[in-house]
Amino acid sequence: RLAGFIRDRVFAHYFGSSDFADAWRAALRLPNVIQNLLGEGTLSASLIPIYAEYLEKGEEEKAGHLAGAALGILTVVGGGLALLGILVAPLLVEVLFFRWSPDKQAITITLVRILFPMTGMLVISAWALTILNSHRRFFISYVAPVLWNVSMIAAMVGGFVYLDLGERDLVVALGWGALVGGALQLMFQVPFVLKYRTGLRISVGRHVEGLKEAIQNFIPVVTARGVINLSGWLDLFLAALLVDGAVAVLGYAQTFYMLPISLFGISVAASELPELSRMRVEAEQVLASRVSTALRRVSFFVIPSAAVYLVLGDVVVAAVFQTGAFGSVETLVTWGVLGAYAIGLPASASSRVLSSAFYALRDTKTPAKIAYIRIVVSIVIGLSLMIPLDDLGFEQLRLGAAGLALGASAGAWLEYVLLRRSLRVMIGAHGPGSSAVLRVMLAATLAVGSGVLLQLTLPAAHPIVLGVATLIPTGLVYVATAAFLGEKISDRVRR
Repeated sequence: RLAGFIRDRVFAHYFGSSDFADAWRAALRLPNVIQNLLGEGTLSASLIPIYAEYLEKGEEEKAGHLAGAALGILTVVGGGLALLGILVAPLLVEVLFFRWSPDKQAITITLVRILFPMTGMLVISAWALTILNSHRRFFISYVAPVLWNVSMIAAMVGGFVYLDLGERDLVVALGWGALVGGALQLMFQVPFVLKYRTGLRISVGRHVEGLKEAIQNFIPVVTARGVINLSGWLDLFLAALLVDGAVAVLGYAQTFYMLPISLFGISVAASELPELSRMRVEAEQVLASRVSTALRRVSFFVIPSAAVYLVLGDVVVAAVFQTGAFGSVETLVTWGVLGAYAIGLPASASSRVLSSAFYALRDTKTPAKIAYIRIVVSIVIGLSLMIPLDDLGFEQLRLGAAGLALGASAGAWLEYVLLRRSLRVMIGAHGPGSSAVLRVMLAATLAVGSGVLLQLTLPAAHPIVLGVATLIPTGLVYVATAAFLGEKISDRVRR
């Protein structure tokens, strides 16, 4: 994710919120449906609980057979979907972005066709990540995406500096860089996965033990993710109805939004899922304690992140993106959307942990059903707020995309409440604890308050300088205050 921020800063410098930025964000989102349907989250939910249990029992041969069958099926299905995406790219773009100019549609179609094969490779990369996570090898699988980002950065910088490409050719070069990066990400993980090749035989065999159960777990998750992808496509469609640049701004805000979710929500969930799967047969109190600890760890990091985004979001966005074609107006609009996303950030990140608990208990249907409800609520609220916020009367600060983000936040909190309620029935009382949450909220409030004082008193400076001078002290105040209030910092940071 940190490498992704560097990539997006370079992207913002060259493209800002131009038509080419819109085209890239849309083109990256459309093929991503394959990765979302068949990638890390789906595989983790369906494969890790069974695979990890085989490992715990010392049945490496069975685990290898299951992994090989999963790889074979993913290769066939992922490859087929990538080919289909290349063929129907013109239809998708013309339907979803009918208000765009023919030239903008044409460049989007070109990019979509380049990126569909990339997502096919990223699905296999997600399979490798799943295997490595099951063997408690977390570092390798999460370092591999750095190569993907580096490849795209090299394509942009090299294309502009050495080849003197214009915006249109440069965004196409970026697409090819992403394709090469996807291949590098996969190839980097292969040698490490091969260390666990006992019993690994690529097949699509239906008689492999554990495969039937994995597919049964897979179907509800992939169905829910299919609905989520439709929701994401609808967000793109609605944003494309707004002013030019709305799709790009939504993408920039989502980059910030996903950072704490990935660093703390997904990472904690990824590390907990294999352990929770191994503990499935233990007492409910043991599982509840483990889930509660994970939720406290997520809250410690995500609540202050949300507070900073909400109050100091302009400083954050300017420090990271305000350069070249990305100006002060883009900074303010992105902050507006990011602030709306920040409201639901703690709920969204915590829901990753709660969903992992269900997956460990071999229940993939409950999170899927709740995801359907969340998506419907998000769409209804987002659609009802989008137009009013876009028509507030500001000439340049059009905030229609913030309405979509507010809908997502409302849906995230509903999902969190429903997941907590359903999980309580299965494992009993659990949660981060009200006292721990209050301590973190108080520390976060004091920290962002100090950040605002710094922002108001510091002289005008380059956005990066102002960001460093404001955000680092804000973080230090948060850590110091949280420690003073009784938070065990080392316990929160570990793993």
